[in-house]
Amino acid sequence: MKMVTSREFNQDVSLAKRLARMEPVIVTDRGRPTHVLLSIDAYRRMSGQPENLADLLAAPESADALDPADLRGAWGPR
Repeated sequence: MKMVTSREFNQDVSLAKRLARMEPVIVTDRGRPTHVLLSIDAYRRMSGQPENLADLLAAPESADALDPADLRGAWGPR
């Protein structure tokens, strides 16, 4: 895992985002880990969240009812 300081993160967010596409990035504050930055794909794999709309619609709980609010949360602006 890559580590960046809070200062480095604030000065170059784009670099942190590029690094997070390859592996989680730990953000430190005064030398102590405080946050982890993950790509959305890594987060979805870790959380078990469907990766695409077809997976979301095929989920067993979608047979009961599909709430449009759920789609906004899963597929909102990136």
